[in-house]
Amino acid sequence: MVLHRQSIKPIPSLTKEIATKAFPKGNIYMILRDELGTFYNDDDFAELYSDEGQPALRPGSLALICVMQYIANLSDRGAVEAVAARIDWKYALGLELTDSSFDSSVLTLFRSRLLDGEKEQLLLDKLLERCQQLNLIKVKGKARTDSTHILAAIRNLNRLEYVGETLRCALNALAVVAPDWLSNTIALDWFDRYSKPVEESRLPRGTEARNEYAANIGRDGMRILEAIYEEPTTPQWLREIPAIETLRIAWVHQYWLDRGQLHWRSHKDLPPAGLRSNSPYDTEARYGNKRYTSWLGYKVHLTETCEKNKVHLITNVRTTEAHLSDVDQTESIHQSLADKELLPSQHIVDAGYVDGALLVESKREHEIELIGPVRDNVSWQSKNPEAYDLSKFKINWKNQQVTCPQGVKSTKKWTPLLDGWGNKVIRVKFPRKACRECQFRHLCTRSKNEARELSLHHKEEHLAINRRRKRQETKTWSKQYNQRAGVEGTISQGIRGFGMRSARYVGLSKVHLQHILTATAINVTRLFSWYEGVPLAKTRVSSFAKLAPD
Repeated sequence: MVLHRQSIKPIPSLTKEIATKAFPKGNIYMILRDELGTFYNDDDFAELYSDEGQPALRPGSLALICVMQYIANLSDRGAVEAVAARIDWKYALGLELTDSSFDSSVLTLFRSRLLDGEKEQLLLDKLLERCQQLNLIKVKGKARTDSTHILAAIRNLNRLEYVGETLRCALNALAVVAPDWLSNTIALDWFDRYSKPVEESRLPRGTEARNEYAANIGRDGMRILEAIYEEPTTPQWLREIPAIETLRIAWVHQYWLDRGQLHWRSHKDLPPAGLRSNSPYDTEARYGNKRYTSWLGYKVHLTETCEKNKVHLITNVRTTEAHLSDVDQTESIHQSLADKELLPSQHIVDAGYVDGALLVESKREHEIELIGPVRDNVSWQSKNPEAYDLSKFKINWKNQQVTCPQGVKSTKKWTPLLDGWGNKVIRVKFPRKACRECQFRHLCTRSKNEARELSLHHKEEHLAINRRRKRQETKTWSKQYNQRAGVEGTISQGIRGFGMRSARYVGLSKVHLQHILTATAINVTRLFSWYEGVPLAKTRVSSFAKLAPD
């Protein structure tokens, strides 16, 4: 479709007159237009359209409709009906009362264009740019970040259901693109097994019967894969079908071959949950675990401003696979904020986003003070005040040597390496003979024969962690860190008011677009409350808790 750029028109006089009479005090959509103006322009989305074809609807208007759709929590069809029927929507869009609507598929196509052109971030960034122009966001102010889990829009399958549905998905794809080839490849009894969804209620009972059923599915899947990858007469383009690639990877994860014999893997032999998909219909959804919560889906990280006497706006949204840790996202969040010129001077986060390297690099690279607790020393020595934990050793960084509490110096080996989590550390060892003869050995190590070993962070990180551990014990730091709790209210607002907990779409990029629209809708809602003079909500305290003595 071709885009004919149109200048932004003022609100038609009749639309303005009737909307003002219907809503004398205005409402969120009218305030959106009156206070913020038009912050989406056709030029922002011009790259998404070709130079030939039928005229396209104005992308600036479609972007605003998508945001209003999320504010009102409407489906695509409901949003299109609102454009045609609601006076306040026509006011916000600058439409005549007689303007007709359009087909709901236009919104789906517009979102697809945003994703294909990697322009989804504009939906949030253009609103933030307008807020910066109105001085609603303080430069180098405060920000806070937290994450929550997102449930994928798919059925949670057990292993047997998963392999059965993966094969069924591949068969359905082949039935569309190569029906004749598929008919000559499969056996007649396949129609009984794979014509209907594979569900637990239809599966056999008992371990032996289920293992045999899994073996049958495995053999059927191998028959398809061998026909596609090994038979010379098979068209090679069949290998490029996404469902076939999903089938191939699933069989690698769930089965193994021994001398040409296919075997069903045991649970202990499966790849880590973060490496394997759990549904052929959303291969990017992963199992995640955080404290006592396990889920199948994604994780979203929300960053918002938190200045006193200022409207709190979400400035960054990051959607990741569920198994990825928070600490791996901190630098990406900082870089994203830097690209928008929205870097804070203080970034308040929980312990999941903090480590020694980030404390140093955030200050050095972005001039950000990362405010969050570092994890306690969890070694057994730290739990015994008489034992020799790391704090009781003297480190000579210049000479690359460590002295233990009994005055024994470490060996000359000062070995930089990566620990089990990929962090840069330094391995230090003490003389074996000195450790064996030490009468205080029981306070230092539990090894019967080996000498004490230490893993040190590099100097800047080591000092930063020690300074933070001392600082986070003070009341001043606790008061400063308590501001982080407010972002949990933002997450609650997204979940309860905008349905953020459940993914509307399938796939990481589409779910991220959902979160971008949700964050933009939350910001508009907060701006409306700000202009209406609604005070920020305070943390609720139960009636019983109020009786507690100070």
